[in-house]
Amino acid sequence: MKIIELAVQHFPSYVNALLLTLEATVFSLIIATLIGIIFSLFKMSKNKVLRGIVAVYLSVIRGTPLMVQILFIYFGLPMAFGFRWDLTVACVLIMSLNAGAYMTELIRGGIESVDKGQMEAARSLGLSYPQAMIKVILPQATRTMLPSIVNQVIVTLKDTSLLSVISFRELTQNTKIIVANNMEALTMYFICGLYYWIVVNILTLLQNNIERRTKFGK
Repeated sequence: MKIIELAVQHFPSYVNALLLTLEATVFSLIIATLIGIIFSLFKMSKNKVLRGIVAVYLSVIRGTPLMVQILFIYFGLPMAFGFRWDLTVACVLIMSLNAGAYMTELIRGGIESVDKGQMEAARSLGLSYPQAMIKVILPQATRTMLPSIVNQVIVTLKDTSLLSVISFRELTQNTKIIVANNMEALTMYFICGLYYWIVVNILTLLQNNIERRTKFGK
């Protein structure tokens, strides 16, 4: 079958593209998680300035399309300030800022789900606020957040397809290049979709397993 022949022929390029997709997703989510932790604490702070910074950040990221953010950061900022991005650095930064907004709300919700008495107990034992947050609150909140975190991984993974607009050779851009050479658009985009489908379903199974374990406390 032609589809099998094309899948085998372009398998090496798809493996490389998949690795780039996963690499961008993983590094973006690591940074997004750090952003989420810091900004969720800012949002829960009594400091109006910190809360204001977070409010603006969340409003801008959640109120504009990711495509616009990609074009603004990759093309707009360099044209305005006279510099050039490293493509990979720009992609990771863009995805981190985007995912960070959603991670902020996710982590805030997880922290607020932990009984307030836990913080009071930790402080009464002599732990500082940061120590109590790191050693007591966040570990408990993580259990609640895990299913949603996996869901954000899935969303970010699929969103990397938009990076093809700036020629980052993830799965979608790789397919565009192949199609430009062999004109087999229907077959190649089906193969591209299949790669996404496999990875997303693996992550969905992981998410379901985490939810099941969380539900039954195992």
